[in-house]
Order: sequence, then structure tokens, then C-alpha cells
Amino acid sequence: MLTMPDSAWEALREAELTQLREEGKDLSNLAEICPDERLAADPALLWEAGPDLPFREDWPYDEPSNLEEIVAARSDTPPVFPVSREALPARLHGAWLGRCAGCMLGKPVEGATREHLRLLLETVGEYPLRDYFPPIPSSQEGVRELPADSPLVRGNIRRSERDDDTDYPVVNLTVWQQHGRDFTPRQMADGWLTYLPYWQVYTAERAAYANLVLGLDPPASAYPFNPYREWIGAQIRADLWGYVAPGQPALAAQFAWRDACLSHTRNGIYGEMFFAALIAACLATQDLAKALEVALATVPARSRFTEMVGDCLAWYALDNDWERTCDRVQEKYGAYHTVHTLNNAALVLIALLYAREDFTAAICLAVQGGWDTDCNGATAGSVWGALYGAGAIPTAWAAPLNDMLLSAVFGRGENKISALAQETVAAALLP
Repeated sequence: MLTMPDSAWEALREAELTQLREEGKDLSNLAEICPDERLAADPALLWEAGPDLPFREDWPYDEPSNLEEIVAARSDTPPVFPVSREALPARLHGAWLGRCAGCMLGKPVEGATREHLRLLLETVGEYPLRDYFPPIPSSQEGVRELPADSPLVRGNIRRSERDDDTDYPVVNLTVWQQHGRDFTPRQMADGWLTYLPYWQVYTAERAAYANLVLGLDPPASAYPFNPYREWIGAQIRADLWGYVAPGQPALAAQFAWRDACLSHTRNGIYGEMFFAALIAACLATQDLAKALEVALATVPARSRFTEMVGDCLAWYALDNDWERTCDRVQEKYGAYHTVHTLNNAALVLIALLYAREDFTAAICLAVQGGWDTDCNGATAGSVWGALYGAGAIPTAWAAPLNDMLLSAVFGRGENKISALAQETVAAALLP
């Protein structure tokens, strides 16, 4: 059994009980299966019992984690789009650049609530957000300080700083270049162990990493001691799979599953599949509504993820007001952890819907909604960049990055964003 302090085991146990409830498990008889005294002696029993627990009788969802079962649970078969070879390089460059800019925008305020972000910006007279964050002194109680010497604030930004949200497309590209379209989950796992430092991955990825080191193969690596398996970690790894499968959302989703199954289950997997498919579609069309429809067809029809996307589309059509729609997201999905897949994906979707052809609005609304701000800004920027290309991204966002991305990926510490885009063009599978 793994050795941890009692307080750490207790926190992990409570997180796992929350996860079991959220995925619909009936815990009414758990005490009979795993009495407290047995759990105290062997906390692993909770993860051993979990798969056999029944679902609540009123549970309305069907949320498989196996790829074949996911495909069977879809509402439709996603189509293949024709891809413009001439436009693809600019759109892939836009996706990389948009991801980097959106990540840098959200990075200094990661974890802040929407309410706190509004207070923060109003303190310096910059609400609503329309630029990288300025330095903000901690002169008002409860206001997060953004130091004047931070490399993450306006005037100091010289590159896209290292972040897990940008590490993953780099490591995924590396694995893709080694193994191509037939890469396996095991090869993806070996890529993590070879190229990613353990301390630079978090929550579900860190739990899965430890399981891989202990000898578990994916998808078994996603479950033990991992109450974060429906959190956002897989969703932020989606982009490269869309980049290399332009116009082929079903193929992008399949690639995404091979990656997501290392560390996630159910809606954690669907988040990566959906956004990989969305980006693949956006590289071939500028019809966001159609791209969303097609991406949704890659995940199970009776999942909470599908319900969430339907909610966002319905609220957008009804409200005509981002603030009101954001209220609705918080009302229905705010009880999930601040780095869960469902609530953060909702913020990205409504940002894209309300932004339309405005890149600034896309990443700023995604960040302004709070929660996992760097993840949401990065994903919104990537989708928007795939839709419209690098030339449509305003200079005010691109120029401070100086075409440079730092990463923790072994052998890829410094990267030209344009060169990553060129490598991706060379790697892409055209339909």
C-alpha cells in the first residue's frame, strides 16, 4: 500500500467520495462494503469497491469510458470536412498562437473566481478585460496582487512562459512524430515518463503518472488513487489531436481517447475528445455552430457533457447577455470543483459563442469567467485561432510573445511558436 500521512489519506478519501457521487454511484451501502476501520487500515479498498458500486436508481446518464462503448453511445457519425491546403498553415499557426496567448492571459489569475476577477479589474478601471493583465498592487483587502515585476503582466511579457497547458501539445507532438497515427496509449504513457517531469504534472496526471511508475498500463492507470479523473487535465491535452487531423473530427476524437485514457474516465475523457474534434472541424470551416454540432457527435448522447453543451447553446440563444449566461453556468455547474471538466468547458463554449469573430473577446471572456483561467483562455484561443488563422489575431496579443514558448518537455525547453506550427503542418493527416 502507498504510504501517506493520515491527513493526506483523509483528503484523498473525501475527494474520491465526491467523485463517486458525481458519477452517479449509490453510496448508501458503502459502509457495509468498506467499514471505516477497514478503510483506515487500507484506504485502497475504496478504489477497489468503487467499480462494483451500483448507480443510483434515478441516474439518467450513460457514460462509458471504453472507446467502443463511447462510439456506440453517440447520436451520430461525425462527417469529414474538405481541408484547404493553402489555408491550413495559417490556421494551425493561429491555433498554436491563440493557445499561447490565451494561456498567458489567464496564467496570473489561475483559480480566481469570476467575482474576484471583476473586483480585481475594477480596482484598476479595466473591467471588462480587453488586454493582458496590468500590474495590480494589493492595496485593497481581498484583491490579489499582480506584482509589477511579474513576467506575466502587461509590459513585462517577453514570451509564452512554461505552463502545463502548453507543455501537453509539445509532448503530444513529440510522441506523434515518433509513432505517427498508430500511436498507442502505452506509447503515450512512455512519452510522459520520458519527457515530462513528475512535478510539472498535476491532479489526475500526477496520480496516473504514479500509477504508471508502479507498473499499471493505461487505461488501468486512470483509476487507483485518482479522484480527479473527471477534472480538466485531459481536456487541456486535446489540441494536438485536432491539429494533426484537420477536417476529421472522429479521427481526432479517437486520438484524444488514446491520450485521455491514461488519466481520466467518463466526462474527463469526453472533454478531450470534444475539443480535439472541435479543433479538427474548425481547421476546415469557419462555421462555429456546425463545428460544435459535429464535435458533440463524438461523445455519448446521454452524458453530462452533452447535456452541458446543450445547456450552453440554449442559454446563449435565450440570453443575448454573457453575464446572464455565465450566471446560469455557475448556478448549474458551479458545485463542481474549480478545475472540473464540465464547468470549465461551459465557460469556454459561451466565450466562443459570444465572441464570434473577436479574438480578444474569446480569450478575455473565457478568462473573465474565472475558475481554471489559464486552461480556459488557452482552449478558447486555440479554437478561435483554428477558425480564423494567425493573421486574424491582433498584434497586441501576438507581439509580446516574441514567437517564443518555453516548456518543461525534455529536449524542448525553448520553442519558436511558428516552428511548432510548421512541424504540425508537416505532421498533419489530410483527408
